[in-house]
Amino acid sequence: MDAAIKQQLMQVSTATLCTVLYKRGLRNQFIQDVRPVNPARMPALPNMVGPAFTLRYIPAREDLNPVSVFQDRQHPQRQAVEQCPPGAVLVMDSRKDARAASAGSILVTRLMVRGVAGVVTDGGFRDSPEIGAMAIPAYHQRPSAPTNITLHQALDINAPIGCGDVAVWPGDIVVGDAEGVVVVPQHLAAEVALEAVEMTAFEDFVTERVRQGQSILGLYPATEASARDDFAQWRAKHNR
Repeated sequence: MDAAIKQQLMQVSTATLCTVLYKRGLRNQFIQDVRPVNPARMPALPNMVGPAFTLRYIPAREDLNPVSVFQDRQHPQRQAVEQCPPGAVLVMDSRKDARAASAGSILVTRLMVRGVAGVVTDGGFRDSPEIGAMAIPAYHQRPSAPTNITLHQALDINAPIGCGDVAVWPGDIVVGDAEGVVVVPQHLAAEVALEAVEMTAFEDFVTERVRQGQSILGLYPATEASARDDFAQWRAKHNR
């Protein structure tokens, strides 16, 4: 993806992005019930940002999903791990079912070593303590020890999916922070990133003033001319 857009999206919150997307009529871009595997590490890390590369699971059918399926080098789960491009985010549709894992630490390690930007599932990860210690952002619903084939059958790679009730198309821009994950339609990424940076500057200004005791009335939103003038001066002072 464009390096400038990526840099902008690494500096803004998913909350701000949700507001910017809402202004464009997109109300359902925040992936539901998905959170960082290790929330304690997230505030110290830059945002996860990258284009979506997808994997879709369907319910497992026992006669088609024995443990021997992993001997097939073309198994879709294994191929997704090997094909996901460096800088992309692997997003998995596990039907919001965390009773069996979407992946474990070995596969996530492989993604990390290959330079993948992050991994997201609306199911669960096994080996979650190990995954939480890795230098790759990882998001899931909750820990889940059972192997994926217990309940999931990997089927499609890099096709449109649903993840946490959000439609994800390959190439959509996936952004994750300590709060969760939001999906930005690819064709809107540039304008959304720019507006989010602008909104972040304004909200930083507002936060500073509120901490100093100023009322939010007339300030947030800036309906008073004095608030807009103060913001302009603040931006100049802080080079924002």
